[in-house]
Amino acid sequence: MGPGMGPETLSDRVPIMRMGEDLLITLQGDLDDLTVESIERGVTSEVARMRACGALIDISGLDVVDSFVAGALGRLVQMIRLLGAEAAIVGIRPAVAITLVQLGVSLPGVTTALNAEQGMARLRRTRVNGNTGVRP
Repeated sequence: MGPGMGPETLSDRVPIMRMGEDLLITLQGDLDDLTVESIERGVTSEVARMRACGALIDISGLDVVDSFVAGALGRLVQMIRLLGAEAAIVGIRPAVAITLVQLGVSLPGVTTALNAEQGMARLRRTRVNGNTGVRP
């Protein structure tokens, strides 16, 4: 933040774009405790305010995805679902997938997709079929 500028807002740090009935939430940089808390409050407020049916959480811009970040993502998905919307995590890079498996991190019940296009298709399918969209 430069001189004379106000405090950084969630929209400065986490772009949220409406795509029809759904939101695309782009996470980037490093996530610390304070940032995660801000994201949880901001994203859940936007899901409720916009009456979104679904939320795609794009993590391709995150510098590090470790067990802390994975846990935070799992909680965010649960929060979004409690608000009546579906959620999917997209943009998991191969190195991140390998690291999470090596750390023993699992995200049970969390829908994932390679990219936003596949994620949107899964959210639509979930709404049409009424299932969780999680592969068996």
